[in-house]
Amino acid sequence: MFELLNSHYNYFAVMLLLGIGLYMLIESKNLVKKVIGMNIFQTGIFLFFITLAFRAGGNPPIIKEGGGPYVSPLPHVLILTAIVVGVSLTAVALALIIRIYTEYGTLDEDKLKQLYYD
Repeated sequence: MFELLNSHYNYFAVMLLLGIGLYMLIESKNLVKKVIGMNIFQTGIFLFFITLAFRAGGNPPIIKEGGGPYVSPLPHVLILTAIVVGVSLTAVALALIIRIYTEYGTLDEDKLKQLYYD
């Protein structure tokens, strides 16, 4: 069991990040904490894609004579794009949260639902 944990520790880190992020998204009633949970969840997904891109003994994708197995640059490019999208999404979400707070004076999800339906 220890050998499995030692050799695949990155998968356990992915599961931990995904679990913490999902828990924060589901259980938290504060909108800012939900955005933080979303960012933690995104970080777990980023780590998962980068982990899948790893290839033991892989070389950079620069073709030369005698090159061995090459590492695909596609997952890295996708993660760079996802980071930019994630930062933009976080900025928009926080701007909306500021607007909600100035309008209603609370960030609690239950209070906002109660104000909306009354």
